[in-house]
Amino acid sequence: MKILLLACVLMMSACQSTSRTAPQQQAEMGWSHVASWSGHANYQTDSFNIGTGQWRIKWESKPAQSSEKANLRITVHSSISGRFVTVAVDHQGAGNGIAYISEDPREFFLVVDSSGVEWKMEVEEGVVGE
Repeated sequence: MKILLLACVLMMSACQSTSRTAPQQQAEMGWSHVASWSGHANYQTDSFNIGTGQWRIKWESKPAQSSEKANLRITVHSSISGRFVTVAVDHQGAGNGIAYISEDPREFFLVVDSSGVEWKMEVEEGVVGE
């Protein structure tokens, strides 16, 4: 009887199907170039479109040779209404960084207020891929 029971258990376990699912690929965030600018004075950019709503500004500032005061401020504005959206960068002296922005997709423009610095910046849009 024990042998018959053991045989039944072995046959039942052999009949079980093992379901394996294919590994799912994770979506990853990447960055696509939108526009870039550089200068040493106040500036307003042309409009640019952000379709995903996720974007960033990579920026750098270097003090001008004869400057005592070095400031860089970058503000984001909606091109649709012209309204102020946010301050992306407010930095004194030399520096660099990345400002991340999450807003509804639409057209934007940037306003650069600078004093005593040479600056450069690049806008990149977030894109999702595998």
